[in-house]
Amino acid sequence: MDRVRRALAKVTGQALGPYQSAVVRIGFAGTWLLFLLCEFPNRHQLYGPDGPWSWRLAERLVASNDAFTVLMWSSSTFWFELVYAVAVLASGLLLLGWRTRATSVVFMVGVLSLQNRSVFMGDGGDNVIHLMAVYLVLTRCAQVWSLDARRARLRGSASAGAAGPVLWGVLGAVLAYGAVTGRLGAGWLAVFAALWAGPALWWVADRHERSGAGPGGAAGEGRAFLDVLANLLHNAGMLVIMAEVCLIYATAGWYKIQGSRWQDGTALYYPLRLDYFAPWPELSDVLAGSGVMVMLLSYGTVAVQVAFPFTLFNRRVKNVLLALMMLEHAGIAVLLGLPFFSLAMIAADAVFLPTGFLVWVGARAVRGRSPDRARAVPGLRPLTPAPRTPVEPEAVERDGAVGAGGAGS
Repeated sequence: MDRVRRALAKVTGQALGPYQSAVVRIGFAGTWLLFLLCEFPNRHQLYGPDGPWSWRLAERLVASNDAFTVLMWSSSTFWFELVYAVAVLASGLLLLGWRTRATSVVFMVGVLSLQNRSVFMGDGGDNVIHLMAVYLVLTRCAQVWSLDARRARLRGSASAGAAGPVLWGVLGAVLAYGAVTGRLGAGWLAVFAALWAGPALWWVADRHERSGAGPGGAAGEGRAFLDVLANLLHNAGMLVIMAEVCLIYATAGWYKIQGSRWQDGTALYYPLRLDYFAPWPELSDVLAGSGVMVMLLSYGTVAVQVAFPFTLFNRRVKNVLLALMMLEHAGIAVLLGLPFFSLAMIAADAVFLPTGFLVWVGARAVRGRSPDRARAVPGLRPLTPAPRTPVEPEAVERDGAVGAGGAGS
């Protein structure tokens, strides 16, 4: 019973995995931003008025499946350009971790709007970004490695400044327009209304607590309740992201097992012989010419994907397979010319990276300091005080980061 109480206190009192959620945020925002910038010259053909999937066809499909896309609000070229520009801007701001409560929602709107406008464009990486954009809205993904974390460190609160209320007002006006004109369905209207009202409650509770209402007063209790709710949503979102990654690999691996080409170890040979998937023809020819290498890579791919979900109970084995899967996706990016699919999968895999490794990488990347000085680097630790309960030394080695959830999410 004590173990259950401790687990409940941890789940409600801490936003777990701050480093993992930050690297997932950076990974997916960066991947989508790179995609939008690389495809900028082709944006009209992919998602705009010049695409083979016309606006009328998209309108009929959206009406039948109730998919969300603000591109269906108008067929004008100006509206498309505006939505595309906002999607690029939101991706960049989410990558930097600026006002992430708002920018994560705008990022989600940009992803859903463009992808649901032309559903036949893209590959499996787009599907992963589509799902993760929704899950990121639930997380407090800016506790570290973000401008929000820096603002909270310098000013005592991530919500300080006038930019937040201005952004909240602009988004509220867009929400009101969608509600009045009937362009938002009842379900999406309720979702966006809740997401819009949440930061207002948080700002009021934060302002009252900092203006003198003690932690034992109504404002303090309100802030504590919002903290618990945010921690629960964050931890649930992280759990869903991890489960989604396991599901992707498990289904991919088991479906491969049923294929005859995977069973005889020749599956990799065929995409290597296709010009469409051969950005480096000489390299593809060398690899395809080695039957042993093709067989080992084909069988190895299936084995790693099927085994990965079962290795989560063993940290060392899991880390080895995680490194192999990331190398596999890097190879797919180079050999098959699918960089954005590979980046999306690597970003999803990053949710399982060990905390100690992420702290070490952060220390090296931010200040070039040695690993034992990582805690001295601003933004490399959760912003709120350490947990009230003692933390075992072994906890530092576990994948889920131990630390209280901070502001600036």
